[in-house]
Amino acid sequence: MAKFNSKSFNPQAFGAYVDRIPNVTKSELARSGAVGVNENARAALSNQTGAVYARVPYFGRISASTSQNNDGASNITTTTTTTYEQGFVVASRMDSWTERSFSKNITAGVDFMDNVAAQIADYKAEVQQIMLLKMLKGIFSMATTGSSLEAVSAKEFIEKHTFDVTSSETGKVDASTLNSAIFQACGDNKAAFKLVIMHSAVATGLENLNLFKFLTYTDKDGITRDLNIGTWNGRTVLVDDGMPVEEVAASGDTPAYTKYTTYILGEGAVVLDNIGDSVPYEMSRDPATNGGMDTLYVRDRYICGVEGLSFEKPASVVASAANSDLEDGDNWCIINDGVTAIPHKSIAVARIISKG
Repeated sequence: MAKFNSKSFNPQAFGAYVDRIPNVTKSELARSGAVGVNENARAALSNQTGAVYARVPYFGRISASTSQNNDGASNITTTTTTTYEQGFVVASRMDSWTERSFSKNITAGVDFMDNVAAQIADYKAEVQQIMLLKMLKGIFSMATTGSSLEAVSAKEFIEKHTFDVTSSETGKVDASTLNSAIFQACGDNKAAFKLVIMHSAVATGLENLNLFKFLTYTDKDGITRDLNIGTWNGRTVLVDDGMPVEEVAASGDTPAYTKYTTYILGEGAVVLDNIGDSVPYEMSRDPATNGGMDTLYVRDRYICGVEGLSFEKPASVVASAANSDLEDGDNWCIINDGVTAIPHKSIAVARIISKG
């Protein structure tokens, strides 16, 4: 393994080393099957370091509703298909860390590379999870006022794909919550939902109702341990305290409470594809300051999108989408052809709002 200093630093070897470090951070959403790729967007953006935005075309579907009775005397009325476009944006991220050379002298020769590499593995998972949550916040913040196609379709999506139980008797999830939520969102397409990501407070409530059980595994020594994964109504559940939590202030006769957001997603519902930077890792050495310092620079590029929704790039996004761009509802819309939007029930993204 290459030494971790500015003279012998090997960025390819370091990248491979980082990839091998186990990630123990509970960034479950970023590592779940809910995260996928779009091959067309990848083809358009991965080989173009300077590209920041791509629109991917989709063919519309034909419908059996246009089938006509053939009585031998009627002319056939023909129809045509439509096309849709989905926007994907690139979000580039960068960071750096500096360590004094003298630190190795006072830590009995602790290997700085091992320390930094182990932290970067967790760091990258956290960065991705933040971006994913920003995208989910953005699509549920789309403008719903007015009579435009975008506003009408966004209103239908948000209303149908949000299941709020905070006003129920307990305000908490129960045996019927998940099934009711996915039915409200997608009807006969509810089987598209595969994953549930929830806060541990919600998971604990389900455990107390005997509705949720953590999966276990037995290690080589015969010791059985709980995983941070379970099942609820046949769906895989990931428990992560990084899920959105909001403190709601008291209002009138309603006391203050904590509001939890649980996401339900289909496989590959969110696109967050790391397509790499031209120089992902780089080292620089300052031999004079503080007796010598090494700085590691890290850069990543991600294709961001949500299946069924389009990111409409604002003029302000020139080179990279910031987290504030990803969470801005004005930058998202249901995929449409200018006349009709795709059916909301084809979008396997939903959320449950609860008190636990």
